[in-house]
Amino acid sequence: MGRLDSKTVRRYLGLLGVAWREPDLATLRELVKAHLMRVPFENISKLYYRKHLGLSGLPPIEWFLDGIEKYHFGGTCYSNNFHFYSLLASLGYAVRLCAADMATPDVHMVSMVTVDRREYLLDTGYAAPLLSPLPRDLKTDHVVTLGRDRYVLKPQDPAGCSRLELYRNGALKHGYVMKPEPRGLEDFGRVIADSFAGSATFLHSVLLARFWPERSTVIHNLALIQSQGARSQTYALADREELIAAIEENFAIPRPIVAEAVNEVGTMQDVWGDPVLGGRG
Repeated sequence: MGRLDSKTVRRYLGLLGVAWREPDLATLRELVKAHLMRVPFENISKLYYRKHLGLSGLPPIEWFLDGIEKYHFGGTCYSNNFHFYSLLASLGYAVRLCAADMATPDVHMVSMVTVDRREYLLDTGYAAPLLSPLPRDLKTDHVVTLGRDRYVLKPQDPAGCSRLELYRNGALKHGYVMKPEPRGLEDFGRVIADSFAGSATFLHSVLLARFWPERSTVIHNLALIQSQGARSQTYALADREELIAAIEENFAIPRPIVAEAVNEVGTMQDVWGDPVLGGRG
């Protein structure tokens, strides 16, 4: 499932700036970091493809890579995580697709990789600075911090599940519970379709995020958040025109595409909402 042909693998790796090597932990770390740095979390492409191409499911790998190369797109949960999973499988990693529960069971998609007999959680579709594989064999909490946000991966529960919690300014804001059983893309068919329904989160909000070591740029509705180390600075955007300009300036997505997408957005909802918000795809 999800295997890519060698030409597509080489193209994908070229866009990430990573050489094709034998699978090992060092290369996995490089791949995860490159994906978070070069492929943003963004729902502009989702809105644009929905309007122009009638997209109501996962974008094909060709669209995904074309979007990265031509328009500086990335994707949301399902596209970023599934296509990265496919790349890892094609490179020979022992990787499996897994589901995670938010407010709704099995609504989020992640990958789990086994390297050197250790399991790692990978999530390139959570709009989070998870630039390195997260170890699952924990005795104590594994913590990733950037600016106002703190991500806490808890030790496995008795069922072998891993809980990831997002704390913002010290308060629990969001999270999910990853279940280790392998899943197929078909298991996510309903939730992917639901993410294009009229009430879906990313038809009524704007979220873009890109990460680098120790810094990030996030645009969430009418706010631009720049984080560096332990500090975050939030800049208010006056209206949709300022929002469009900020996206073009900070993410280099062509302005006409951004304008069309932003004008498709309904009432701008908080993407994170409650700590157990449903659906991030």
